[in-house]
Amino acid sequence: MIILGVDTSLRSTGYGVLEATGSRLSARDYGNIPNKPKLSVSACLFSIHTRLAELIEHWKPDVLSVEKVIYGKNANTMLVLGEARGAVIVAAALAGKPVYEYEPRRVKMAVCGNGLAEKDQIQRMVKTLLGLPELPQNDAADALALAICHAHTRSFLATNLPI
Repeated sequence: MIILGVDTSLRSTGYGVLEATGSRLSARDYGNIPNKPKLSVSACLFSIHTRLAELIEHWKPDVLSVEKVIYGKNANTMLVLGEARGAVIVAAALAGKPVYEYEPRRVKMAVCGNGLAEKDQIQRMVKTLLGLPELPQNDAADALALAICHAHTRSFLATNLPI
């Protein structure tokens, strides 16, 4: 199974392509989709959608895994995050790929065994679990963590339907 994990953000969307064969996990590709601060929101969303569509076409993932939007203090930030997430979901839908969402605590628990793990802990565990040569950037590490979470959870998908 090929899983594309995506950590949505307007300025630096992380992605991670993971191959899960039985209990064996291996990273195939990871990185981020950078958008310069001067770009308009619509240009950023177009960039995210276009790059995700390219990744889906190239890697042909079976599923995508994204972070579930949780309540935030800043409504504007949450709105922009939702828009970026929408660009990802549309790219997946156009390719006929199901998208699964996971709460941040569930992802941290799946990767670190601690739902309150810090960013650096996630980076180190992702590096260790996947045998990466160096620590992935935060966004890419979060995206790979989302893919790992899906790989660990896929046998329980009867209770976790795609969005």
